[in-house]
Amino acid sequence: MQAFNTEDEKEVICPHLERALILIGKKWNAMIITVLLKYGSLRFKQLSKYVNPCSDRVLVERLKELESAGIVKRVTFEDSSLIEYRLTQKGEDLDKTLKSLHNWSDKWLCKE
Repeated sequence: MQAFNTEDEKEVICPHLERALILIGKKWNAMIITVLLKYGSLRFKQLSKYVNPCSDRVLVERLKELESAGIVKRVTFEDSSLIEYRLTQKGEDLDKTLKSLHNWSDKWLCKE
């Protein structure tokens, strides 16, 4: 693997991949996306049970961040105080990527 000679050269390689890895790699984000891929729309308390031991405060921060990135949508129902979180198409498009990452980690990281 060739080392980067300058910061400029590093930026040219793939800034989009770097941004994606920073977003998905942030603690709890991949787990939140994976849970929503598996279960679909969930209320906050339901979601918090699946991403335990993430604190409610951190979960709120991560959901806002993922919403702002266009990956998660917060759905409010007019006739009740019910709020659900679900993936957008952008979030659903991460399905194959996260499954591949899970398979890779099962193969290479389970023994560590």
